[in-house]
Amino acid sequence: MTQARFKIVFNGELMPDVALETAKENLARLFKSDQARINALFSGSTIDIKRDLSENEADQYLKALQSAGAKVRKETDKAASLSLVATDDHPDPAQSTAPSAESSVEMTCPKCQHQQPKAIECSACGIVIEKFIARQAMLAENPPEVASAATPYATPKAAVAEELPEFGELKAFTTDGRIGRLRYLAWSMVLVFACLPLFAIAGGFMMASEILGGLLIAVVGIAFAVVGIMIGVQRLHDIGWSGWLLLVTLVPAVGSVFSLLMFIIPGSTEANRFGPPPPPNSKAVKVLAALWLAVIVLGIVAAIVLPAYMGFADTGL
Repeated sequence: MTQARFKIVFNGELMPDVALETAKENLARLFKSDQARINALFSGSTIDIKRDLSENEADQYLKALQSAGAKVRKETDKAASLSLVATDDHPDPAQSTAPSAESSVEMTCPKCQHQQPKAIECSACGIVIEKFIARQAMLAENPPEVASAATPYATPKAAVAEELPEFGELKAFTTDGRIGRLRYLAWSMVLVFACLPLFAIAGGFMMASEILGGLLIAVVGIAFAVVGIMIGVQRLHDIGWSGWLLLVTLVPAVGSVFSLLMFIIPGSTEANRFGPPPPPNSKAVKVLAALWLAVIVLGIVAAIVLPAYMGFADTGL
């Protein structure tokens, strides 16, 4: 009994979630064909991509083409099953040497792209064309694994990205890292408290020696400015800005507005290009920040009350 033969039929439909251009590129790579011939497959008419196949060969073509994105189907090739004439895959040995009309049909080798009359083997590289296409169809079922084994330049599958911690490490004496608004106020207050006694000591030396006292005041002032710049840069990093923007504070009028923005604009809650967010504020940070605000309020009240008191005192005299 003659074994049933099958064919692969395609009408231009695509597999779910597969883009048209992606399917065309996959088919061109699978059959080693140019884009023009692949475009002809999507004309909208039903095309027999391959005929007179055994069931195993048809299943291989079906899987490979569906993996490439083409919604093909396998059908019984009744014409091949009932035909008594020789086929391309099963030529008649008695007529193998006889001239055929198909011998004048040009074909392209899928491996070396050699142009030649239609034949079972390529006259240039010697491959059996049908076996080569079947092999390519089998390899197409698992392209990622094959690509990874074939080239040392494949993208590594291991996670190589740097995993950032949930919170950044706090360091006062550096321009790296981030601090929030309350911590910026708290650290500024600590800096002021630390420098006040140093300025007082330098002032005491000033009474004994102007040169020595002036030198100490300059050293304390420079240290105060350097540390202030460091924590200011970290505050800008928390917003997502470059630390060089701190130079804007030196511009008259504009610098005052910019300094105010540093106290108002909140930082990003997620990691940015300067690192992960700072840890939550402790009670000490909140107390010191509130103390800073209290000093500002008292300064404003004093600036209002003292002139009025001095005017009242002068009137009483």
